[in-house]
Amino acid sequence: MFKTVLFPIDQSYESREAAGTVASLVKTLGSRLVIVSVVDNTAENSEMASPEAIANLLQTAKDLFQQQSIDAQVLEREGKPAFVICDVADELNIDLIIMGCRGIGLTEEGSASSVTNRVINLSPCPVLVVP
Repeated sequence: MFKTVLFPIDQSYESREAAGTVASLVKTLGSRLVIVSVVDNTAENSEMASPEAIANLLQTAKDLFQQQSIDAQVLEREGKPAFVICDVADELNIDLIIMGCRGIGLTEEGSASSVTNRVINLSPCPVLVVP
């Protein structure tokens, strides 16, 4: 059913926490795993605007999954994260997106502008949000 799973990552705690759920589902379902991280050059947070930081993050994630006998494809893209994540899902015929939720959306304004909320609304496939 979920042959290919997309796991968008950043350097957040929530992203790291979601990795366990991703590993468990991918192993259980025998899915192919694609990890994507997005360089957002317009972001106020400069650490995620660095291609070097993204490359290190992706390598660390790939190594983490490799330790669990999961071979993952990694992608680095540029642009607005929510739009890029959905574009990658569409391009690669992703069956499921699994992502962490920052929990910053407790107000109506915060939830409307969160990457997770935008992905949920724009995604071409189901989205599993790990709290």
